Amino acid sequence: MTTAVDAAVVRVFRDEWGRIVATLIRVTGDWDLAEESAQEAFTRALGRWRRDGIPSNPGAWLMTVARNLAVDIMRRAKVGEAKQGEATVFTIADEAGDDSGIGDDRLQLIFTCCHPALRLEAQVALTLRTLAGLTTREIARAFLVSEQTMAKRVVRAKAKIRNAHIPYRVPPAHLLPERTVAVLGVVYLLFNEGYAATAGVDLVRESLCDEAIRLGRALAELMPDEPEVLGLLALMLLHHARREARVDDAGVLVPLEEQDRTRWDRDVIGDAIGLLDAAGRRGEPGPYQMQAAIAACHATAAEATLTDWGEIVRLYGRLCEVVPNPVVALNGAVAVAMAVGPAAGLVLLDQLEAQGTLEGYRLLPATRADMLRRLDRLDEAAVAYQRAIELAATDAERRYLARRLTETARHAEIAGDLG
Repeated sequence: MTTAVDAAVVRVFRDEWGRIVATLIRVTGDWDLAEESAQEAFTRALGRWRRDGIPSNPGAWLMTVARNLAVDIMRRAKVGEAKQGEATVFTIADEAGDDSGIGDDRLQLIFTCCHPALRLEAQVALTLRTLAGLTTREIARAFLVSEQTMAKRVVRAKAKIRNAHIPYRVPPAHLLPERTVAVLGVVYLLFNEGYAATAGVDLVRESLCDEAIRLGRALAELMPDEPEVLGLLALMLLHHARREARVDDAGVLVPLEEQDRTRWDRDVIGDAIGLLDAAGRRGEPGPYQMQAAIAACHATAAEATLTDWGEIVRLYGRLCEVVPNPVVALNGAVAVAMAVGPAAGLVLLDQLEAQGTLEGYRLLPATRADMLRRLDRLDEAAVAYQRAIELAATDAERRYLARRLTETARHAEIAGDLG
């Protein structure tokens, strides 16, 4: 049974993990020690808060405990040199802050993780692990690889940073471009995990969305002339503007076409469109700007029937050329199904499924089920819905798919009776 303390620890973990770990890495220079100390602080919180009550500032409590734990471990590691070990800790913290000129530990952490000496996949995975506190399983699902493969990537990335003495800082302006792609990838995946969680009760983890948007704004201030930075921020804002309409009062996922658009945040949408226009004026289209343009087609349609699906198909075509990704192709197939008809979308889906690149991906059978349902191939749709339920990541998704399965089975029964 979940208690108030359990819920508080979960909530503060989502809100504070990245800040605590990032600060500890800056203070100690030791990535594993930082994570271990942060994890131990959260473990202690469960016991202490049950006994003494939840503190008025849980984040500050955890930061203090985690920092003291890290310092104590470093002291013990320097037997007979406790005072010297303490000085070393605080000297590291001061130098890191002076080096970067930017006091945001989390932004410094992203740029450290995204050093060009690391492979792109490792850069993104390491940042999601340390900054967002995502589990190895969650990150592996985002990359469509096994948990074991992802664990090895994270371990190797940490070793590379340690052995190569990669500095913990935001690099000078002339070195920013070489890390931009990876940094944007990190922020995007962080937002995605918040917007559509890979596991758990909640479909949306708002703290992760808020953190990704905060980092996106910080990047826009740091690199105001980089159109893809503006494009990514616009993309995140356009999606986040719909958050209140994505789940109904019963906790069931509401698909885009059925959402109450009066609940969308029009001010946020307006800000996003402004950012997208500013990025477009630079004449350097990129994948985040293209995705933001797709999201803008949805956000600016007064009702679902007025969505410009032809433009969305065109944009997905361009996006697939730039980012030949199977998930992008899947979304493109959905757009074709909406613009031309479910039969045309199903042909593309069959081709994509034959490639095997999306084996076990939860949205593949869900998409197939929807297209089959629209074609009145109800028995086949029911099978696909059942498979989608088995792969569903969150309770909100499972409830939605179960509802669709029940409706499909009922319609199939009625059709059988009429036949």
